[in-house]
Amino acid sequence: MLNALTIDVEDYYQVSAFEAVVPLADWERYESRVEKNTHRILDLLDAHTTKATFFVLGWVVERHPGLIRTLVARGHEVASHGYAHRRVYTQTPEQFRTETRRSKGLLEDILGQPIRGYRAASYSITMQSLWALDVLREEGFVYDSSIFPIRHDLYGIPSHPRFCYMIPGQSGSPLVEFPLSTLRLGGTNFPIAGGGYLRLFPYAYTRWGIRYLNRREGQPAVVYLHPWELDPEQPRLPAGKLSRFRHYTNLHRMEERFVRLLQDFSFGTMSEVLHTRGLLGAVHHTS
Repeated sequence: MLNALTIDVEDYYQVSAFEAVVPLADWERYESRVEKNTHRILDLLDAHTTKATFFVLGWVVERHPGLIRTLVARGHEVASHGYAHRRVYTQTPEQFRTETRRSKGLLEDILGQPIRGYRAASYSITMQSLWALDVLREEGFVYDSSIFPIRHDLYGIPSHPRFCYMIPGQSGSPLVEFPLSTLRLGGTNFPIAGGGYLRLFPYAYTRWGIRYLNRREGQPAVVYLHPWELDPEQPRLPAGKLSRFRHYTNLHRMEERFVRLLQDFSFGTMSEVLHTRGLLGAVHHTS
């Protein structure tokens, strides 16, 4: 089964875990490592003949436009990750619309083609910010991958549907939601297949979980990671103990685990997977 491989393109100092110690106004002062780390991922994908969707932060787009062109030139899908990695529920609808329109416009100006996909910073479309889905639809997005059906201190809607589905629009334009992957065990959703969960949990758990989704539930997985997760030499920042644990644990193991995923499973872009599910075609037909 074809699974969706997604890369959230942001630098190591731009994550939500460090926003209290590295404010946006100071971002320019830090060494940028995002381009080098993204190229490392591109080389690994080429070696395994695999394509992915890259959700790129608008701030990164402005400073590395050549990287965006390279992503498309090497056959990958580019989507939006917002502009400044602000969690959606910390913004007003007007602020969110402005930031989202800005980030989408930056990508479209560079590539000369519509940007169809969106992912919020830290999966921050929650029960507090479901209004964001209407904004995304109105701004011309076709699919979203921002909702994590788990319980977490920063994000999550535990009761949300676990698999991709179409959200009808009041204006007649639907939006497809492609949630982050979970396993349901004992009445509780457990995260799999991405980022810190790929680093913190044994690889055997991730492999078992994706196989369960594919073979027992007949559903594709969404795997995600960040370029900084393949960079164990990145500078260490003075954040809190929990933030440091989440960000730095097992960075030295991430590349090996990523390669094993590429060897063990079949991956494609979000659009490719949604097309195989008959959802993307439905959106294009009605929009």
